[in-house]
Formats: sequence, structure tokens, C-alpha cells
Amino acid sequence: MSEVVRVSDKNNQSKRYQQIVSAYFSREEIDTLLRKSDLKAAWEVFKVWFWIGFSFAIVAAWPNVLTVILALIIIGAKQLGCAIIMHDASHYALFHSKRLNNFIGNWFGAFPIIHNINQYRPYHLQHHLATGTDEDPDINLTKGYPTSKKSMIRKFSRDLSGVSGLKNYFGLIAMHLGILKYNLGNYVEKLVEEQSGYLWKNGINNLWGPIASNLIMLGLCWFFVSPWLYLLWPVAMLTTYMFILRIRSMAEHSMVKDRTDPLQNSRTIKANWLEKFLFAPLNVNYHLEHHLLFTVPSYNFKKMHQILKERGLYKEANYSHGYGEIIRKAASVT
Repeated sequence: MSEVVRVSDKNNQSKRYQQIVSAYFSREEIDTLLRKSDLKAAWEVFKVWFWIGFSFAIVAAWPNVLTVILALIIIGAKQLGCAIIMHDASHYALFHSKRLNNFIGNWFGAFPIIHNINQYRPYHLQHHLATGTDEDPDINLTKGYPTSKKSMIRKFSRDLSGVSGLKNYFGLIAMHLGILKYNLGNYVEKLVEEQSGYLWKNGINNLWGPIASNLIMLGLCWFFVSPWLYLLWPVAMLTTYMFILRIRSMAEHSMVKDRTDPLQNSRTIKANWLEKFLFAPLNVNYHLEHHLLFTVPSYNFKKMHQILKERGLYKEANYSHGYGEIIRKAASVT
């Protein structure tokens, strides 16, 4: 198929999703999969923040190089968890109440990692409406793979050294201020002067939550141990989180056979317990399932996946056996 993707492909793809869902699920099964549980949602959020608290606690109790490294790995993984909480709440796919989705999605998801749902939700919806087409705002994230092992090592080195993180967050702050258009897919568009003239107003509207959230974390560290403990959070955000985020991004939509085919442009990954802990919080490894029905709560993905597997969808759909397979494929150019 030609690499030139027509705008009409977006509408065709949406119809194809509907056809797949109708072919594999009854109306009653869809209703069951869409059913939300506030208790299960709260448990998913609790698990993310339990491990964040655990990471701070082990460094506070035994401050040494090994505990700091371990904490940075866990915090980076659970910062991805925060991103997925934001993501799921942006679909109103965690709790029954829209208000609770917005509140939890911001204060336990978006704000701590310097995002907010009001900006993220319309941006991310466009990704679902145009997945894999030239109108997909995340399309740049799927490019550049596979690459050589040397190139992959350089990418990982930039992530773990903080170079990628500094670039990412300087850009994100510029987006919050209205200097750059909000885009998380490595596409930089400077806004015209008339749009970017209200820096203070944009900053207050978009950054008050992230600033407040991080000040609360700083205050808790200061009250219980030391303000220096808080540094684990921004350091992880600039390093291990960037590394983990890259792998998650590669896994979902990169290196596909046909980026206009709904069964090929999104990938589900079979993950072991460690891969789930590091790269797949809130069952985000079931990414094809998410794109088929993006308002299904994450805690129902396993059931949805099992139905699709039993009914033969994965004979033709995009499926990988582990994140290690993704990394090897991404660095396979000789």
C-alpha cells in the first residue's frame, strides 16, 4: 500500500473499527465491557501511588546509591502510571462520574507530571479519530523505527541522561504558556504572536495545577523527611520516565505492516509481571483493545482480550510476545 494516506482513510478506519466490534461482540457483551467500577478504578490509582510512596520511603529509610537507583526506576515506571491515569480519565473510562474522572485524572495523573486533562483530552481524541493517518497528531512518534543498535543506544542514552527530558519539558512549558501549539508527538508549531501574547493568563490556567501538585509533594517530603527527598520526582521525570515512555510509545504504534489498517496500526503486547510493572500500568499493553473500544475501562481489558483471542481475532491482528521483542525489532537495522 502507498505511504500516502488519504484523508478519507480516517472515516474508513472508523467504520472498520465499528465493523470489527460488531463482528466479535454482542450488544450485551459490549455493555458488560463498558461497565465501570469505582472500586476497581480506585484500586488501579492506589497501586500506582503506593509504589511511588514506597520509592520515597526506601530512600528515606536507607539513603544510598542502590536505593536511589531503585527508586528512580520505580518512580519513572509509575510516572507512566500517572500518564495512563490521565489518559484513561480523559476518556471518562475510570470512574462513573465525569467530575471524578477529571479530579482524579488531574490530581493523581496529569498534574504531577506537568500536564492537565483540559489540554490533553481534545488532543488525544484526534489521535483516536485519525490513528495512523497523516492527521494523527502522534504520527511522528511512530517514525524512526526500526533503527540500528547504535542509534537505539544513543536514543536510550539521551533519555537516561536527561537530555530528552529537558527538551521535552521545556517544550511542554512552552505549550502551556501558549508559545507552541499543544502537541505531544514531536511536532513543533510556533503560535502566531496574537495567540501567544497572553503568557501569564495561559500560564495560570494551565500550570496552577502542576505547580500546586508538585508543591504538595515537596511539602510532604519536607514535613516527613527532608525537602531534598522531593528531587527523586523531577530527576525520574527527566530520566527513567523518558526511557520507559519511549518503549511504551514504540510498542503501541511503531513498526506496523499497514498504518491505515485498524488491526495492524495498534499493537497488543503479551507482558510478563515485570514488563507490566515497568511498561504497562493499568493494562495499557492491551492497546488494540483500547482502540477498538476506547471507553472500555482498563480493568476490563483482560476480559475483552480473552474474548477476542478465543474468537480468532489475533490470527490477523497485531500481537507481540513481550516488550523485549519490541526493543529487538526496533533495533534490528544492520
